[in-house]
Amino acid sequence: MAEITAGSADSARASRLLPVLGAATLVQVAATASVLALTAIAPAVAGDLGVGAHWIGYQISLIYTSGMIASAVAGGLVRRHGPVRVEQMALVCFILGFLGIATGRFPVIVLASLLIGVGYGLNNPAASELLSRVTPPERRNIVFSIKQSGVPLGGILASFALPFLTSLLGWHAALMIGAAAPAFVLVLCFTLTAAEPLAAGAGEWGRGLLAEQRLIWRDPGLRALSLLGFVYSALQLSISAFAVVTLVHDSGWPVLAAGSLAAVMQFAGACGRIFWGGVANRIGGGFLTLGLLGLIGGAGCASLYWLGAMPASLQAALFLLIGFVCIGWNGVLLGELANAAPASGVGAITGAALVYTFLGVIVGPSSFATLYTLLDHYGASFLVFSLFGFAGMAIGFAAHFRQCRRRMSSLQE
Repeated sequence: MAEITAGSADSARASRLLPVLGAATLVQVAATASVLALTAIAPAVAGDLGVGAHWIGYQISLIYTSGMIASAVAGGLVRRHGPVRVEQMALVCFILGFLGIATGRFPVIVLASLLIGVGYGLNNPAASELLSRVTPPERRNIVFSIKQSGVPLGGILASFALPFLTSLLGWHAALMIGAAAPAFVLVLCFTLTAAEPLAAGAGEWGRGLLAEQRLIWRDPGLRALSLLGFVYSALQLSISAFAVVTLVHDSGWPVLAAGSLAAVMQFAGACGRIFWGGVANRIGGGFLTLGLLGLIGGAGCASLYWLGAMPASLQAALFLLIGFVCIGWNGVLLGELANAAPASGVGAITGAALVYTFLGVIVGPSSFATLYTLLDHYGASFLVFSLFGFAGMAIGFAAHFRQCRRRMSSLQE
């Protein structure tokens, strides 16, 4: 009888997995498209507003700063309202963000950017909590990686759709149409409410932000994952931000060709997220996979120092490899967070750990820019920044070996 009950529970969980994964992935696509909406049409918007296009960097920093704060408090909201309701809150923030930026008024754009950041910070803790309830532990790396493939896919959507709509209708109308994407996903998420499992006793775990941070820094695995999120996000965003200018400045690529390669690099990252999630599941080692990603990513970034001496085909292949690796880490990390967190606190721990990922996003590109002002060479700057990848390699491998020793000790007992 117990076997029949367990089988029924597994069947019910499996029946919920696909719709929940599909919805969570679409939310992620809408989230990333919202964050990158203004970057895709920055020249047109800046021209109308009478400011330099470089101001877009401040808007991105504003988004990720509010996202970091929202991620830190997301656990309490998930426990109180449930992950589906919090995902719906995030989507409302994205809708209002699109519409606010479309007004073209600076104070409203600032407020809209803050709202987009809040929604982005709420998304991953809520999605992780929801997916953890319907995903078997042994499949979490691949499931979370599929969901995270929505990040580069959202970037591709914003990069192609919004400039096209802007050329036809103007940027105000393009952004208003863009709001339809999160609105559609919001309607879709209402179908998940009835299927959401109850989180019995979830409110008893944790006592807020400080308790979650203390737990992270006391637990070696959670501490390692938080540090990995910091170093890998700093490396990823620096690569994404400076890929085009590196190709143009160091290797003489035309801007259009460099931009096209950067878009394909993002697509390679989407494929990489699914691939590396499958690798982690196959070898049974999320930390081992994360360490391997740091080794390959660090070596790839260091190789950019010699970019100008490579033939164009090898330059393109190198950037695709870097995108495949350095954009492919996030799903594995989220899967390991779900495995390491207490069963009733996946959303809270994910939100608390992702604070450091947001911090890496904020610190990485600005530190790279400062480094470039000192070295005046993008390849040399990437050579120094490869240390982020090698640091991740050391953290990941050390955590993997620590896990192996713990398992050996438990077997001997």
